[in-house]
Amino acid sequence: MRAVLEARQKDAVVRVEELGAELERVRAALADAEEVLRRRVTGLQEYLEALAEADAPAVPTGDPSPGKPVRPVGPRRAVPHREDAAGVEVLAVDHQAVMAAAGEAGSDGLGARQAAVVLGWDSASASRVEGARARLKRLGERGWPVEERPGRFTLPAPEHDGVGGRRGGGS
Repeated sequence: MRAVLEARQKDAVVRVEELGAELERVRAALADAEEVLRRRVTGLQEYLEALAEADAPAVPTGDPSPGKPVRPVGPRRAVPHREDAAGVEVLAVDHQAVMAAAGEAGSDGLGARQAAVVLGWDSASASRVEGARARLKRLGERGWPVEERPGRFTLPAPEHDGVGGRRGGGS
């Protein structure tokens, strides 16, 4: 009887080790698949933004603002540079919502998870949070929000003569 029980225990230990190894393989495959999904979601978002931007005129209509250089016609940016924009109205609606949320966040700053919620995305989904983080970073690279602390985005301080807080006067 003892030999039978020891043999069963040995079989159970082997099975647990096999399942543990299989679990590690599945976890690694899942992590790889999530990374691929994250990259594809971000790529699709950038592609759709580029398509939306392609529908817009490449050169602003009307007279350009005096003293502001006009960017040459060429590759279009889905998010315009802040110094070239008249205001937040030039941004896509979802980017305007993110900027409004950054303003409401105040000095605490807006994080990627909060931005995902603002965009109407599932904040429990790692790929959606990463997509929101990519949008925040893209906006930040173009001067819209400021990343004063890692991962926390706030509105830039208003400038007296610049884009942020226009007053009569010049540059």
